[in-house]
Amino acid sequence: MIAGRPSGGDSHQARKSRAREAHQIAIKEVLDIETMEDAPIIQFGRAERSGPQTTHNDALVITATIANYEVGRIFIYFETSADILFGETYDQMQLGDVSLEKVNTSLYEFAGEVVHPRDMVSLPLVMGRGTTRKTCLLNS
Repeated sequence: MIAGRPSGGDSHQARKSRAREAHQIAIKEVLDIETMEDAPIIQFGRAERSGPQTTHNDALVITATIANYEVGRIFIYFETSADILFGETYDQMQLGDVSLEKVNTSLYEFAGEVVHPRDMVSLPLVMGRGTTRKTCLLNS
């Protein structure tokens, strides 16, 4: 497995600082909503309200482009802070070992145990299409 460091860093203080920074960015993005281009409108009606009304926190499953490869079944689970790219997927992308970095942080409670990531790699991540397309650097 190839996995990223915790999104805020290796220390508790660094993660708290990163969380405060992310909160400020989120507030700015909400306040700057008038500057956004027209985006598709997402609406929910009565049909979506029918059925069981339970609270759950299922992962969001998306497809995105990572290092020029279309990668499907990307799970976004909002209670974790690690970006994980499994070794098998990395091998299929044929990127080689050129940009791999050693990782000192373990992942806890992942699959019910402690997991020691093999390495970390920074890859470009592209999400969306056309005018809503965004690119960022993903540390996995």
